[in-house]
Amino acid sequence: MNSIYLINSIAVAAFGMILSAAFCDILWTWRKRLIIAGSLAVSLSIQGLIYFLISPDIVVYFYPLITHLPLIIVLYILSRKILWSTVSVLTAYLCCQTRRWLALLIVTIFSGNLMTQDAAEVILTLPILLLLLRFIAPSVRSVSHNTISAQWRFGLIPALYYCFDYLASIYTNLLLEGTLVVVEFMPFVCSVAYLIFLVYSSTEGRIRLQLEQKQDVMNLQISQAVREIEALRESQHKTRTYNHDLRHHLQYVSSCIENGRYEQAQGYIHEICSEIEANKVTIICENEAANLIFSAFVERAKTAGIPITIDAALSQNISISENDLCVLLSNALENALHACQKRKEKGLSGTIDVSAYEKNGKFFLQIINSCDADIIFQDDIPVTSAHGHGIGVHSICAVVNKYDGIYSFSVKEDKFILRVSL
Repeated sequence: MNSIYLINSIAVAAFGMILSAAFCDILWTWRKRLIIAGSLAVSLSIQGLIYFLISPDIVVYFYPLITHLPLIIVLYILSRKILWSTVSVLTAYLCCQTRRWLALLIVTIFSGNLMTQDAAEVILTLPILLLLLRFIAPSVRSVSHNTISAQWRFGLIPALYYCFDYLASIYTNLLLEGTLVVVEFMPFVCSVAYLIFLVYSSTEGRIRLQLEQKQDVMNLQISQAVREIEALRESQHKTRTYNHDLRHHLQYVSSCIENGRYEQAQGYIHEICSEIEANKVTIICENEAANLIFSAFVERAKTAGIPITIDAALSQNISISENDLCVLLSNALENALHACQKRKEKGLSGTIDVSAYEKNGKFFLQIINSCDADIIFQDDIPVTSAHGHGIGVHSICAVVNKYDGIYSFSVKEDKFILRVSL
């Protein structure tokens, strides 16, 4: 019996089991570590009994049943993830080939024999295991948090190699016999996997670029909305200043009247009224940010000749942050105003009706505006191919999703209806 071979068998079993456990996303405790250690001991004991009492060849043939399948079951019990437990074992099996190939390289360079290969594999086991645990295992574990389809894609290559290795070199001798279709199978798999990876990476890159562009637009919208709020606040502050200084204005007007300078008094009154009117902020609700946004869009709608009604009952302290409220209201009102302006350009009428209130700690918003009948929906969300448009809807959805809220877009006759609940 070759003692080096037995040591290598123990080493590769420990290598594969430790690596499989490291690839699983398990919250390790001493109890779980003891379970893994006990599983390794039981697996090695079963292999030893079969090796000495029956036949060494039987161990190789039944290795998937006496080692891999029990290991998958143990990892499933510890992680409660059957798919990822399977993927972890298959990936660890694939990694075992690293030490095997490096040992073969050493044997080839130094013209060694089978014993030299076993010795080289034993020596390489610990360094390779430590490297894989340090640099590879964290990345593999992170894949377990992805979708089931992503986990399937990740485990496909290890599964193909596992099946290929057992069918071509353990259960048959097709690989050693040099059957061309068998020899070229794994290079074929590698080439197909590489091409799929290229397509997938390109698609992911385009999606990431689109998301970055949308994020940039959203950031610009937030910055613009914040600037508008600050400008409106400044306007409101000036109005309050005029109100505070009203006593001084009245004293000046009274002095002009007492001295018979009626035209000067009248001109001063007109000047003050114009400045106050220019900086007037309509009081619609108690929430300052919402009030400023509503006031700004009321003025814009009035300038565009579009009737707008706003019924808002929002307190200063609501469940949504000021920035998110700004993005939500600004984009929704901007879309409504834009739709009405398009109708006006066609000689059609357009109106905007806004309702916003809070109840039981929830924020509710409904905007009904006139619209054209050619709105296209995709997954219940309005879409457009017009350049520079459609970002507002994504911004609204992003804010609602952030708060795990509900949104709905619908068209009834010639009215577009947006409803939001946060």
